[in-house]
Amino acid sequence: MKKILINDKAKKRFKQGYPLVHQNDLVNDTDAMLTEWVEFVTSSGEFIGYGYLGQQNKGSGWIVSFNKSLPINEETFQRIFSDAFVHRQSFFESKVTDAFRIFNGEGDGLGGLTIDWYQGFLVVSWYNETIIQKKELIIHELTNILNEQVKGIYEKNRFNNDKYPETQHIYGLTAIEPLIVKENGVLYAVYLNEGLMTGIFLDQKDVRNRLIEGLACGKNLLNMFSYTGAFSIAALAGGASHTTSVDLAKRSIDKTREMFIINGINPDSQDIIVMDVFNYFKYATKKEKTFDCIVLDPPSFARNKKKTFSVAKNYSELVFDAVQILETNGVLIASSNAANVSVEKFEQMIESGIKKNQRNFKLLDFYQLPSDFKTSPAFKEGNYLKVFIYEIY
Repeated sequence: MKKILINDKAKKRFKQGYPLVHQNDLVNDTDAMLTEWVEFVTSSGEFIGYGYLGQQNKGSGWIVSFNKSLPINEETFQRIFSDAFVHRQSFFESKVTDAFRIFNGEGDGLGGLTIDWYQGFLVVSWYNETIIQKKELIIHELTNILNEQVKGIYEKNRFNNDKYPETQHIYGLTAIEPLIVKENGVLYAVYLNEGLMTGIFLDQKDVRNRLIEGLACGKNLLNMFSYTGAFSIAALAGGASHTTSVDLAKRSIDKTREMFIINGINPDSQDIIVMDVFNYFKYATKKEKTFDCIVLDPPSFARNKKKTFSVAKNYSELVFDAVQILETNGVLIASSNAANVSVEKFEQMIESGIKKNQRNFKLLDFYQLPSDFKTSPAFKEGNYLKVFIYEIY
């Protein structure tokens, strides 16, 4: 097994269980993509861990085993997958939810790989070119452990290499389109082979459930960056009086209408608007439209013809505009999946935007990733989701 030298500055971090290897952690500037497992050691030969090098947006590799007596082999995959599926046993047994994450990368012991379950169909996401070289072994272990529970498998290739298709079906049956899945009793239409996204972000299940439980009951809800309208559906299931879903993408209209229809809601009874979010705030202000509950869940980074938006730079501005059209005693659901923004920084940005409106507020709740998105305590940035719910006076 090839030995990769780690510099002494990074040693302490890895000794505490930190799994991600950065380029500047390496003694030698290793540009080559290695397809085999490697042993990470210090320049003095001290063992750090077993893992692999593979360039992706987060870093340059992952440590998989910190135990010198547990090198990576077929038994490693049997163990980590079995442990992961036991952790999700309550989801497998659920009568109200059949879409969830069954393997969450480094949180389950193998960075660079996630696996989602959609009513017996798996969606496997590869995040670097090294881990995809282990596809045959990984698919074999998945189907061996889950056995007849697996109807079919799709893959998403989330790294830059044109020789790999963005998405494709690779095993078993193909899913009907749309595939209608359940989450906390609410129906969602998903497409497993339509680009990198499926139609629902599974990491928001706890927040949607809060809406289902009545957070927006009797309220007029505005869902910004609405995508397929999942928050709007959850709000209506929880008794919301009306929803307005706003997204810049034209496809959001048909996708959101479909979500309403499969839940027995007349889409013409709700507002679905294709518009830039900041332009909509101006429009709503001009028309004197106000809302009792507003959901802000933007992508980490977005660009249109006139404006570039990033959570790290512009979220406070987004909150300021939203609070201007939020009723007294209204509810703000402020969300971000930007891993480069800490919980503390995100909270500060939200509250800064509220205070600029000279409004008082009370924190009602805070969410991070749900239990099926298992995380590592030593890798805080892996728990990327941050959702603050405020009541604003």
